[in-house]
Amino acid sequence: MPAYKMQPIYDAEKEYLSLPEDVRAELIDGNLVYCQVAPSRIHQAMLMEISAVIRNYIRGKKGPCRVYPAPFSVKLKEERQTIVEPDISVICDPDKLTDRGCTGAPDWIIEIASPSNARHDYIRKLGLYADAGVREYWIVDPERESVLVYRLGQESFQLEAYTFQDQVRAGIYEDFSIDFAELEFE
Repeated sequence: MPAYKMQPIYDAEKEYLSLPEDVRAELIDGNLVYCQVAPSRIHQAMLMEISAVIRNYIRGKKGPCRVYPAPFSVKLKEERQTIVEPDISVICDPDKLTDRGCTGAPDWIIEIASPSNARHDYIRKLGLYADAGVREYWIVDPERESVLVYRLGQESFQLEAYTFQDQVRAGIYEDFSIDFAELEFE
C-alpha cells in the first residue's frame, strides 16, 4: 500500500494576520486583496468627520456601541476566510471585539467610495455584508455627493438614496441622523 504524504493546507488568514502593520490589505474568500493607493485627503476628512459625529452621539447617550475608523480588521464570519477593513465600523456587541479587531458582523458599516475601489464597495462588499448579517451599510461617495443606505431586511438590503444636502437617519438608532450639509470635508 503506497504511503501518502499530506500537504499542509494554505492558511490565508494566518498569512493575512502576519502582514506588517503598514501593509493595507483585505482577505476576501481566502484571497489577499491589496490596497494599492493611499486614501485622498477628502476621503480622510470624511472619515474623521463622520466618525466624530457618530462617536459624539454614542458618548452622549452612554450607549454600548463603539465606532472604529480604518484601519480596523473585521472578520465577518468564522467559517469564511474573509477579513475586511471598513472605513467606519460600529459594533454594539462588546463580545465581538478582540485585540485584533472584530469577529462577527458589525451593526453598521460605512465605506467612503474612491474611484479606484468603487466596484469593490458597491458590489463585492455589499454582498459580503449582506451575507454576514450587517444591519446597515452606507456608501458615501464624494465624487457623486451621494449616500446610499442599505438596511438589512428579512432577506436582503433595502436601499435608500440621499445627497450631501440631506439629513440621513441611522437605522440602528431611533433618534440619530447625520446632516451631511453641516459636515466639513474641505
